[in-house]
Amino acid sequence: MGGAQRRLVAILSADAEGYSRLMGDDEAATVRAITECRAAIAAAVAGHRGRVVDAPGDNVLAEFGSVVDAVECAAEIQRELRARNAALPDARRMPFRIGINLGDVIVDDGRLYGDGVNIAARLEGLAEGGGVCLSGTAYDQVEGKLPLTFDFLGEHSVKNIARPVRVYRLRLDGDPAPDAPPRPRAGLSGRTAAIGRAAALVLLLAAGAWTGWLWLGKPGAPGPALPDRPSVAVLPFTNMSGDAAQEYFSDGVTEDLITGLAKVSGLFVIARNSVFTYKGRAVRVGDVGRDLGVRYVLEGSVQRADARVRITAQLVDAATGYHVWAERYDREVHDIFALQDEVTQRIVDALAVKLTEAEQGRLSRKAPGHAAAYDLVLRAEDERRRTTREGNLEAQRLYAKALDVDPKYARGYLGLAWSHLQSWQLGWSADPGSLDRAQELAERGLALDDGLAQCHSVLAQILLWKKQHDRAIAEAERTIALAPSDADGYETLAEVLAWSGRPEESIAAIGRATRLNPHAPFFYRWTLGHAYYLAGRSDEAIATFRKVVQENPDFLPAHAFLAILYTELGREREAREAWHRARGLSAGRMPLDITHRLPYRRPADLERVAAAMRKAGL
Repeated sequence: MGGAQRRLVAILSADAEGYSRLMGDDEAATVRAITECRAAIAAAVAGHRGRVVDAPGDNVLAEFGSVVDAVECAAEIQRELRARNAALPDARRMPFRIGINLGDVIVDDGRLYGDGVNIAARLEGLAEGGGVCLSGTAYDQVEGKLPLTFDFLGEHSVKNIARPVRVYRLRLDGDPAPDAPPRPRAGLSGRTAAIGRAAALVLLLAAGAWTGWLWLGKPGAPGPALPDRPSVAVLPFTNMSGDAAQEYFSDGVTEDLITGLAKVSGLFVIARNSVFTYKGRAVRVGDVGRDLGVRYVLEGSVQRADARVRITAQLVDAATGYHVWAERYDREVHDIFALQDEVTQRIVDALAVKLTEAEQGRLSRKAPGHAAAYDLVLRAEDERRRTTREGNLEAQRLYAKALDVDPKYARGYLGLAWSHLQSWQLGWSADPGSLDRAQELAERGLALDDGLAQCHSVLAQILLWKKQHDRAIAEAERTIALAPSDADGYETLAEVLAWSGRPEESIAAIGRATRLNPHAPFFYRWTLGHAYYLAGRSDEAIATFRKVVQENPDFLPAHAFLAILYTELGREREAREAWHRARGLSAGRMPLDITHRLPYRRPADLERVAAAMRKAGL
């Protein structure tokens, strides 16, 4: 402990009453509830100039430089949690107990040690659910300084503390006045006391092991290696609005935070697709960190009511469970963009990441002139991700409506361009002008906001299908320059490079995309399989395309390229089966022979596909 220091601090210790019973009744719901409660507590601590030191299981330990701040924070926490519990059935309520002490502690590597911490924990045990107990030393610092009422509960002998502790209760609104102070607790003696201490020690160790396991996660197989820079996963923010129809809004806030962080070259940020695999699941932060190969996890909640929105956010070190930063924001909905930028900046500051001069200018996003336009775009993106003809049409309607509200909103043009490109790629539109329309929309979006990385990405794909390969590569590279952690940007670059006759570079790019998006969608594997095919790595291409059709049995291109590979290798039975499946999927959608549309730059690549199709009689 060579780096250890002593200092006098106010210590707040909190835990959930009845936690074990709640876990036994419904483990998943309890983990979700405890996560939300911890976020609220961490935000209150940060708001009162405190620091969360540790948060295993249902416990939270925090330090403050002022007892006044600690007590005001405790009062705010209990009011917030009481309001949450009032809306729940009795059996699912989760009241917290809080103890506060002023004491001399040892600080080593951010952790707190000593009797000062132990006394706060014992006071927490003396408090009732929803209550706050203070030590005499803490009470002496706030007496007469706060418009709050305190009741003296007498002196108590507490475990492992030599002298009795004076105990005071903070009387919150609605709390009854106490009876006469209780007599100090008599200590046990002799063999009974020894047995009691031993049993308590066993229970304490078991509880510590359980809560540590719950917070940090079970030991398991190691995940991806940590990157060489601070790495972050943004878990889907919980919708606290009490209205399932508002899910699109909380999802949109989450995605916008990911997009903002992805612009910072000094960060490594996991893609939306991977973090959203955890949506609606009870997860442990340690498990998420190991699974995705990141050091930090951002979690939080969104509560929208009419024109106001409340967002709580906390950044947690997945390796230790420490809260690096937490905050709660109450804003008007039209301030959501500035709020998202502020959260991004706070995370950058907390992780001591240096921004380049260009990034400092790009970090602030261009907000629409009307909050309604943003809301319509979020609804449209929710529809577009369904990847159905009906969803795509509804998305186009909503994007167009957003542009009616705000004709200068670049994201509206971006979304509309994506929907027209998707319609053309998937054969939902027979209009030969769909690609031209998509390009026009993407270029209008960039004219309004050249820093919109995803707009460069969609333009790259449009230019690829128009066989303008050099321009397509330039736009894909521009996407990554603007958003170095944009996994889909790397996937687009990989796709363009493969069609442009540079398959080995494509394989490298899709590898970077997959590291940023460990739970990548099937089309990442399709791009990898296509690059393997062009690189002459047939066995790897077949294995990859097989995985694609396992994930998405209706994906025509994977079946078609399996058929081509089997034909080339003389595996006639497998080739016939693959061609049969490809024909069945193409019926009523688009003709199987679309070689004229394939955007190969090298004539030899196109001839290779055509030769296999001729051999199959197509």
